[in-house]
Amino acid sequence: MPRFPKLSWMLSRTAKIQVCLGIVAVGVPVAMSAGPASAQGRLDAKYEASLAGLPIGKGAWVVDVSEDQYSAAVSGATTGLMKSIGGGNGTGTSQGRITAGQFAPLSYISTVNYGKKAEVIRITLGGGNVKDSSIEPVPDENPDRIPVTDAHRRNVLDPMTGALLKVAGTGDPVGPEACRKTLSVFDGRMRYDLRLDYKRMEMVKAEKGYHGPVVVCAVYFTPIAGYVPDRASIKYVAAQRNMEIWFAPIAGTRVLAPFRITIPTPLGTGMIEATEFISAQKTAKTN
Repeated sequence: MPRFPKLSWMLSRTAKIQVCLGIVAVGVPVAMSAGPASAQGRLDAKYEASLAGLPIGKGAWVVDVSEDQYSAAVSGATTGLMKSIGGGNGTGTSQGRITAGQFAPLSYISTVNYGKKAEVIRITLGGGNVKDSSIEPVPDENPDRIPVTDAHRRNVLDPMTGALLKVAGTGDPVGPEACRKTLSVFDGRMRYDLRLDYKRMEMVKAEKGYHGPVVVCAVYFTPIAGYVPDRASIKYVAAQRNMEIWFAPIAGTRVLAPFRITIPTPLGTGMIEATEFISAQKTAKTN
């Protein structure tokens, strides 16, 4: 998932599941509209990951939204038992422009270290299409893997941009309409769709920061290309009907970010939840 910008990596490695969070990937060509030109905000959030109630990782996410551009940076590492049996850590960055009220991603870089191995994924985008992508070290070829074609690289999001929802309109962005969409994501290896459906509203209170309503979206994963059809982990995630993302607002914007993610796994429920979710409106620059 999502590789929620690699926070979900901690869960996917644990359960051997490629949880596509780029979930949330979930994010943008969301129904978007050009909100007020001065809408600007910043989010500083910290998350904890658990599996079947046991802590397995921690991470941090910073999102900056200005009038015509945005950026996001994430870092995470395994903790507790997971760290003792083969720890890992990762970072990710994404940046792009905001054009006609829409996110237009330009670049995505992900670095993951686990055991003695390391992997770096780079994606360059323009106009909603992938211009270039690479994985280091180059993965072994698998003849059973469905190839990713040029067509699969068009009209897509990178995983971190996809983890943000930019909601159209002028009313409260924290509502059912935020969830009603299907998103196309390319994570450097796999192309997949994430369909969101409205599920319910909840109230949350972080240990530090946000206290208020969140909109809960059900998430359904459909692999398109870049995967091995017979792989059990892919089949498992594609069959799930109980994955959820809880979205909270970034102050001063019409952008929502994940507050909580829940993912069923064969080892128990995986959860990524914000312990700190601090956002603030930024003052627009004036001439």
